[in-house]
Amino acid sequence: MRDVIEVHELVKRYGSMTAVDGVSFSVAEGEVVGMLGPNGAGKTTTIEVLEGIRAPTGGQVRVLGHDPARGGRHLKTQVGVVLQSAGIDGALTVAETIALYAGFYRHRRPVAEALAEVDLEECAGRRVAALSGGQRRRVDLALALAARPRVLFLDEPTTGLDPAARRRTWDVIAGLRGQGVAVLLTSHYLEEVQRLADRVVVMHLGRLVAEGPPDRLGGGSELASRITFRRTFTDELPPGPWERLAAAGTTVVLATEDATEAMHALTSWAVDRGVELEGLELRRPSLEDRYLELTEGGHDR
Repeated sequence: MRDVIEVHELVKRYGSMTAVDGVSFSVAEGEVVGMLGPNGAGKTTTIEVLEGIRAPTGGQVRVLGHDPARGGRHLKTQVGVVLQSAGIDGALTVAETIALYAGFYRHRRPVAEALAEVDLEECAGRRVAALSGGQRRRVDLALALAARPRVLFLDEPTTGLDPAARRRTWDVIAGLRGQGVAVLLTSHYLEEVQRLADRVVVMHLGRLVAEGPPDRLGGGSELASRITFRRTFTDELPPGPWERLAAAGTTVVLATEDATEAMHALTSWAVDRGVELEGLELRRPSLEDRYLELTEGGHDR
C-alpha cells in the first residue's frame, strides 16, 4: 500500500506561538489512522494544513501527491471532510442536501446509496432543520462520502450520536478500509479509536509523542499488565516474571511485562500445589492507560 497522506517535519506558528512543532507521520491507502491528543495539542491545526485551509510555516505535507494548499479542484474532488460542526441549510430535505453537494463532483455517489451508507433512508424527505443532532451528524458523513473520496478526514465524527448510531458509523468507517480509502480520524472516544484505527498518533503540546498500533502504543511504556486474585492459601508464591504490588486485605496484585509467561508460571504452580486462585484476572494496559501516561503532566494551549 502506498502512502497517500505524507507529513514531514510539519511546523505551524502563529506569531510567537508554535502550534505544531516538527510533526511527521503518514497514512496509506486503505488505512485508518487515529490522531489523539488533549485540546490544544495541535491536532486541528495539522488537519487544517492537510485540508489546505492553512499554509504550513515549515516542513512538507502531501495528499495524493499534491501540496494541499495548491492542489486545486483535482485534489479536492478526491478528498472528503467531516468537520466538528457544519453549517447546512436547514430548509432543504436530506435528499436535496446530498444531491446538491454531490452535484459538485464528477464521480459522485447516487443519493440513495449515500443515504443507505449512513442509515438515513427513512429521513430522505425530512428537512435538515427537523433532524436530531445525531441524524445531522450522519448527514455530515453522507456529504463527505458523496464524492467517493480516496482520502477522508474525520474530526470527531460520532459526537452527539447515541451508542447504536455510533456503532453503525463505526461499521461505515471500517467498510471504507476495504474500499482503499485512507482515513485520518480525530476523536476523544478512545474506544472508538481502539476499535477503528490500524495505527494511532498521539500529539501533545504541538509534538508527536507516540505512534503505533492501538494495542502497542508507546512501546517504551513503563505500564505493566496486572494479575490479581484472592489469597485463600498459606503457601508462599514462588519467584516469577512479576513484581508483587501492595494490596489491601487478601487481594494479591502482580505486575508483569510478560503476561503470557507470568500466567503460565502462576497457574502451573497453582495446579502443582492444588491451590485455587480465586477471582484470577489479567488486565493488560488499555489504549486509555497508555494515552493518559503519554499526555499527563502537560498543559493545553
